[in-house]
Amino acid sequence: MRYGFTTGSCAAAAAKAAAYMLLTSREKTEITIETPKGIIYRAKILDIHRTENEVSCAVEKDGGDDPDITTGAWIYARVSYGEKTVSDIMIEGGVGVGRVTRPGLDQPVGNAAINHVPREMIEKEVTEICQLADYQGSLRIEISVPNGAHLSEHTFNPRLGVIGGISILGTSGIVEPMSSQAILDTIQIELKQRRFQGFDYVAIAPGNYGLDFMQKTYGYDLNKSVKCSNFIGETIDMAVALGFRKILLTGHIGKLIKVAGGIMNTHSREADCRMELLVAFAVKNRLESCYACEILNCATTEEALAILKSHQKLQVVMGNVAERVCYYLEKRSNGKLKADCILYANTFGELAKSKGVEKWFTLLAREQAL
Repeated sequence: MRYGFTTGSCAAAAAKAAAYMLLTSREKTEITIETPKGIIYRAKILDIHRTENEVSCAVEKDGGDDPDITTGAWIYARVSYGEKTVSDIMIEGGVGVGRVTRPGLDQPVGNAAINHVPREMIEKEVTEICQLADYQGSLRIEISVPNGAHLSEHTFNPRLGVIGGISILGTSGIVEPMSSQAILDTIQIELKQRRFQGFDYVAIAPGNYGLDFMQKTYGYDLNKSVKCSNFIGETIDMAVALGFRKILLTGHIGKLIKVAGGIMNTHSREADCRMELLVAFAVKNRLESCYACEILNCATTEEALAILKSHQKLQVVMGNVAERVCYYLEKRSNGKLKADCILYANTFGELAKSKGVEKWFTLLAREQAL
């Protein structure tokens, strides 16, 4: 299946092309960037408008064989000279790019919803052009999506408190096809390979964020772990069938709170009772009903965690959640797997870990030394 490129990659390519045309006075109809995944993206540059002091152009979003609502959208970048005389790249959102109005998301309240990885990509690519042109001043970059406000109505942005447009997203720079069977086949292959190597334990994570958390927090490179996507239950079933004895699940509270309720497919279209489950655990630990109602009105789990923390309930609630995650993982395995888990949040870092996690650190350290 053919992969595509994220809105973040499109924004970075458009910004690089616009910066090139502004600083060299030459037109550019195709540009190349390197995605964080290491895959090269050759983007066609569309709708070029040039003046002496600014250049704008667009890149059409290609979702590959996993087209989403943004496929076909034109992602624009307008690059102009900044007021500062020192090297500086300012990135802002224009028409059709949402603005954050609630805490707990990748960007702080008030910022354009251009996530940190796309921002890093834009800065990297534009800096390369500045060095090429020997330009040491500042540049202002505005990312826009003309029909972004309309597109956002078909996304989770309004519910999350991102208003006025879509978000510029992407952690790897590419859009991997989301065929369910293809993902399950990949999980099966990775588990088989690990079992063939003689391991009877495996660390799993829903995606790149869990792997990155382990790397940054504990220094463990989980390159031998398995990305299970939303398919927690199916991954447990496969692990049992292959003879694994132990499993470690590391994930963001937004997904794993669902597992604490026995939900084994964490995709939002399958189930989204994050706040209800958080409230249940909070009430169990005697959070007053008025504050529980506040949690029910939260758009993100990070926002809900802030309420728990303000009432000194975060640690005990997250401890309970971790226990139930392990309970349901072991229940799914019919008691054939010993399960441990680590919960984290972007704002609060590590939230809780089960009692057996320290032994995992010993196992992982030993494996990395091989």
